[in-house]
Amino acid sequence: MSKTIDYYFSSMSPWSYLGHDRLAVIAKKHRARIDLKPVDYAQIFPVTGGVPVAKRAPPRQAYRLVELERWRKHNRVQLTVEPKYFPYDVSIASLLVVAANADLGETLAMLIASAIFKGCWVEERDMGDPEELYEIIKSQGLDAAELVASASSDETRARYQALTDEALERGVFGAPTYFYNGEMFWGQDRLDFLDRALAD
Repeated sequence: MSKTIDYYFSSMSPWSYLGHDRLAVIAKKHRARIDLKPVDYAQIFPVTGGVPVAKRAPPRQAYRLVELERWRKHNRVQLTVEPKYFPYDVSIASLLVVAANADLGETLAMLIASAIFKGCWVEERDMGDPEELYEIIKSQGLDAAELVASASSDETRARYQALTDEALERGVFGAPTYFYNGEMFWGQDRLDFLDRALAD
């Protein structure tokens, strides 16, 4: 029986970045496929009670930085806790991942998403800049012009909106959120639970 993990995330989320490579390892372990679903949290937060980082109370903002540092060390990954370009306009990056998943498949879409995460959180590049994103795609050995054209299409924009609507219908409120076998797992700190569910 094939196993599928629905993966709702923001291409700008540090928490999505922290869980991204671990998710890939878990999926491979259980021979599960990953259905990448970048969604627009600017639409999701107002409906579900979420608040963008800049609008959170100072104590919440400060504690977020503490937690990011803890998880950086715990996961043993590179992460700049306060990168130069955050927040940024995430729409183009998300559309690129949507297009990559549709046109190139899961493996390459996961690689592109990973490169975008690292562009922001490790390399401190502006992942809202189309030229920077173009270079990110080229660095993966892919046809950047072709993927950018696909990401700019009405079909891809409609798919991005449909994924966001779907996320709202399923009760998604934060990033990352994983679904397996109808069960929701919110946050990269719940990947151990997802791992166990896949083993059952």
